[in-house]
Amino acid sequence: VEMSNEIELPENVGMSTQRLARIGSVMQRYIDDGTVRGISTMVMRKGKVVHAEQFGHRDAEAGLEITPDTIFRIYSMTKPIVSTALMLLHEEAAFQLQDPVAKYLPAFGATQVLGADGSLAPQARPMEIRDLLTHTSGLTYDFMEDTPVGQLYREARIMNDATRTLEAVIDALAKIPLSSQPGSRWHYSLGIDVAARLIEVLSGQSLGAFLAERIFGPLGMTDTGFGVADSNLNRLSAMYGLPDLIGLDHTGTKLAEAALGGFNERIDVSATYPTGAPEVFVRGGLGLFSTIGDYANFAQMLLNGGQLDGARIIGRKTLELMHANHLPPELLPWEVLGQNNEGLGFGLGSRVMMDVAASAGPGSVGEYGWAGAAKTYYWVDPAEDLVGLFMAQYMTGVALPDQAMRSLTYQAIDD
Repeated sequence: VEMSNEIELPENVGMSTQRLARIGSVMQRYIDDGTVRGISTMVMRKGKVVHAEQFGHRDAEAGLEITPDTIFRIYSMTKPIVSTALMLLHEEAAFQLQDPVAKYLPAFGATQVLGADGSLAPQARPMEIRDLLTHTSGLTYDFMEDTPVGQLYREARIMNDATRTLEAVIDALAKIPLSSQPGSRWHYSLGIDVAARLIEVLSGQSLGAFLAERIFGPLGMTDTGFGVADSNLNRLSAMYGLPDLIGLDHTGTKLAEAALGGFNERIDVSATYPTGAPEVFVRGGLGLFSTIGDYANFAQMLLNGGQLDGARIIGRKTLELMHANHLPPELLPWEVLGQNNEGLGFGLGSRVMMDVAASAGPGSVGEYGWAGAAKTYYWVDPAEDLVGLFMAQYMTGVALPDQAMRSLTYQAIDD
């Protein structure tokens, strides 16, 4: 799929024009009631764009509307791209998934585990590379309140110092204890940032260069990277919502104060997500800028079994491995920020649908995707030959729009 303004007649690929129109009315309602300032949505079926619309503003203060080429901070939607990039090296037999992380990043061999009683213990089994991609490594995030290790991350400024290189961040991370034994629980974490550093070590390239050469260039993702050129800054969406939570110390008091401090105000996230430092601010778990069209190219490549427009990025069997559930039954359902994800397993970098009824919404077994903190979301449904995307810029505090977007998309299937 080469992104253009041409929309396929939905009826040609088994969807209903009339029913797809419901997306627009619901999204406009989000804008009108002040939930978000700007939204971009896209649906593709059988390789054709059947819906692409924009609503509201990328910069409300300047009166600039969201456009098809608006650039977004995609936060954790960086993860599926980086996970895919690491698996390109797996295809070259540069590593195996069960290899200890310490084989390539030796500092992690000495990383201990902090017990509930404050004691330190060695790793019962070494942290493996697959643990990084499945969030079972024992690493955490500083905004996770259920682990004392999060406080150590805050003190070390693991998340909110954009002036440090990826190498420096991961070196500092290896010195902080794990919050749980590798393989013992699912816990959303900086694992994919460690995977990003592995890409650099294994390839001998910077992460930004590797992604540009192996993924963004071949897929025509011309607006995707760890920075935004000065000439493109006018296309970057402003950020709205609560204060920059990456920059806060994540105590309950601070979060409560932030929530009281205003709803849907413009916020400055340049300190924790800078546009002008693409050689330094390089991460695996967040950090990429992209457009909905660029990300659609990546998603369609995945749906096509690893190729797009004749460019083969990754093998079909590797993608099947990535999008199988890798979690044992005792680690299901996995939970993130209080949300219990019934019916979903987890693959290598993305969630995967295992039980549609348990998920409490429409979908298909084997469907996969992920979201970003600022309300970006995508999913790929191989059974229905379908891709859906939603992009906005609202930091935390409102429910993700994924369920509404999914309902509106699936109800429009008409074959």
